Formats: sequence, C-alpha cells, structure tokens
Amino acid sequence: MNKKELKLFLDEKVEQYNNPIFVTSDPIQIPHLFSRKEDIEIAAFLSATISWGNRKMIIKNATKMMQLLDNDPYEFVLNHKEKDLNSLNNFVHRTFNGIDFKQFIKSLKHIYTTHNGLENALKIRDNSKNYQTAIHTFKQLFFEEIHEKRTLKHVSDPLKNSAAKRINMFLRWMVRNDTTGVDFGLWKTHNPANLSCPLDVHSGNVARKLKLLKRKQNDWKALSELDTSLRKLDDKDPVKYDFALFGLGVFEKF
Repeated sequence: MNKKELKLFLDEKVEQYNNPIFVTSDPIQIPHLFSRKEDIEIAAFLSATISWGNRKMIIKNATKMMQLLDNDPYEFVLNHKEKDLNSLNNFVHRTFNGIDFKQFIKSLKHIYTTHNGLENALKIRDNSKNYQTAIHTFKQLFFEEIHEKRTLKHVSDPLKNSAAKRINMFLRWMVRNDTTGVDFGLWKTHNPANLSCPLDVHSGNVARKLKLLKRKQNDWKALSELDTSLRKLDDKDPVKYDFALFGLGVFEKF
C-alpha cells in the first residue's frame, strides 16, 4: 500500500472501532461508570495500571477495585484513614497486589493534595512533543511518598526506554476527545497531538506488517518511530490509529 491507500485503510478501521461498542469489551468501561472529573481520572488511572493480561480479568479486577473504594474513588483517595486501607490487603491482579494498591491510594492523595491533581502532574513542561519526560517526572512525584520498592515497577519510566503502554493508554483516554463517547477529552490543558500510541504486542505486530514500524522491540525507541509514522497520517490526532492497530490485531488477527 502507498501512503494514501494506507491512510484510507486505517481511517476506515478507526471509524469501525472508535465507537461506543468498543467500550463494552475494553477496560475504558470502568471510568465510564463515573461523571465527576476526579472519579473518572482515578478510575481510569487504576484500570489502566492493571491493564495487562486477559481483558475479561482486567475488567473484573478493575470493577473490584472500584467496589473496594466504595464506588467513590476520589472521596476514598482524599479522605481515607489508614484503617480504611486494610480492605485493600487481599486485592491481587497478576503482580499488582494489596501492598501496591494501598501505595497507589496514598500516592494519588499526594498527587491531588500537593500537585493539583493528575492533569497537572502529567503536563509536558519542557516544550517537547511527547510525554517521555512528563511521565518520568510524574513517576518521581508519585513516589515522593514513602513507598515499598516493589511498587515502583507499576509506573513505567520512558527515560529507561519503557514504551509505557499503560500510562500512554491512560493519557489517550484523558486527553483525546473523539466525540464518539469512547475517549473522554477531559484534560483541556493537554494537546492530543503530543500523545503516543499505547504500544503492545498486538499494535506492534500490526504496525510492523503495515510498515509503520521497523524496530523489533516494543520499547520507547519503537514508540518514537511509530509516533513519526502516525503523525504523518494525522498530525493533530495521531493516536486515533490505536483503535485501528488494536482492532486489526485483537479482533481481526491481522
């Protein structure tokens, strides 16, 4: 396919998958349970954090997370007492356990009370056109609280060449406004042109088959290469193609 044909093909796939039906099988359905900005942010951040492995299990465990937070995540984060965290002890999703969950609640409280919330804490502040340093800085802010060393691995660091798939997915949900009722577009102080595709095994394999990506590892270098390719197709909303790459990989076994 030449560039024009490729863009036409991918735009059709975006239209096919970027619609409310997508929500029913995706972890993004969890933040869609809420209407208050902070509830949506926290539900999205926690759901994205455990978004690896079986998708049904991700949704099941993200739902359980909300139940443990009394289905009122912002209220719980802001006003919990130490004893309230005991209810989180037995939570497990793969390698994310009760110790990590409790730390995330404490760190989220720190982000909201000290750094004016997730939207502010994840802002790009160095005039770059992607979130590499913003995510790195956010991780530092997130773990200013006393923390268990084991929990550090659950927030990726792009400056260590991680593709940061889950946090890029969270950023897509918060920043990108698609008008179709999938992504939220809540963060008006952020620019969707700076978003990067959440790179995983599915989107990576499809991108390579379509010659959007040559690098074999799914790391930040690969993500930068994919950014360049997708921004040539749409420089204002490059991450809409996540729907196409993911849909082709997961649903069509492309």
